[in-house]
Amino acid sequence: MAGSMPNIEWDKLNFEYRPTKSNLRMTYSNGSWDEGYLTNSSNVNIHIAASCIHYGQACFEGLKAFVCKDGEVRIFRPEENARRISESSQYIQGPEIPDDIFINAVKKVVKDNIEYVPPYGSKGALYIRPVVIGTDPRIGVTPSNSYELIILVMPVGAYYKNGLHPVNALIMNDFDRAAPNGTGHVKLAGNYAAGLKASAYAKKQGFPINLFLDAAQKKYIEEFGTSNFIAINKKGHYITPKSNSILPSITNKSLMQLADSMGIHTEKRLVPLEELTDFEEVGACGTAVVITPIHKIVHENKVYTYGTPDKCGATLQKLYDELTAIQYGEKEDKFNWMIKV
Repeated sequence: MAGSMPNIEWDKLNFEYRPTKSNLRMTYSNGSWDEGYLTNSSNVNIHIAASCIHYGQACFEGLKAFVCKDGEVRIFRPEENARRISESSQYIQGPEIPDDIFINAVKKVVKDNIEYVPPYGSKGALYIRPVVIGTDPRIGVTPSNSYELIILVMPVGAYYKNGLHPVNALIMNDFDRAAPNGTGHVKLAGNYAAGLKASAYAKKQGFPINLFLDAAQKKYIEEFGTSNFIAINKKGHYITPKSNSILPSITNKSLMQLADSMGIHTEKRLVPLEELTDFEEVGACGTAVVITPIHKIVHENKVYTYGTPDKCGATLQKLYDELTAIQYGEKEDKFNWMIKV
């Protein structure tokens, strides 16, 4: 059950860092993870030559815990994040994190910060950010033998407080998010650093988000700077790109499962750039927002328009409503996605 509440104006929360009671630290050395501990320190003490600083041995996750309608606190699909963070860590020659170790660690830090989970009805959640970093000093380009798992949590509000708000996106040919056989399929810190310049350029042009094409041919839609691309075409089908350069979004996977259960045909495949003309609705999906509707996509001298500038399309709105209703315990969790703390 949720505990006593700290002095927070829950309805005014944004999606930003906020200090809480504690975070969790676990160390990997000599081939195994220790039991970890909770701390109220917001600082990390690492060597000046740590491999995470010099060679980017860092990966992370994002997930949420919710106070549900029945008053219980539940976490959304942590086993999926456990699998993905292990894949990311192992790709950069870091250790596996067994599912039970990861999920128990997440539960432990959520329990210790239970009073920071926004109350039911506030439309907020406790955002959970696990990070793995290589900590051994490395001057030669070699992986660390020791790693730290840090799990920090913070209360966040609904990304869109007055309903889903469509935004405009910019496609830029001069930037790539990830190489075809690179690291786009794992959640590495460096992937996001690689997209910062493109994002800043788009925002200077008045576009909140940017959309990447495939790096090899510039013929296919890949993903937005921080989110997967999803669309509803004129046949009512749910379309999302398939590529080794795209991060497998847990939100996208969940929305596809929901769509299937609602009788909506789903397709995960190559999406040619020209197919933008065949879509009725377009969205960016991810943990923070669930779905961000897209009103316009601009590419060179072409403008692709979807719906109205002030309202989400009907199908994406329905999928958003269904997913958030499960997260808040307002509808049956028929997929067993919500894990009780």
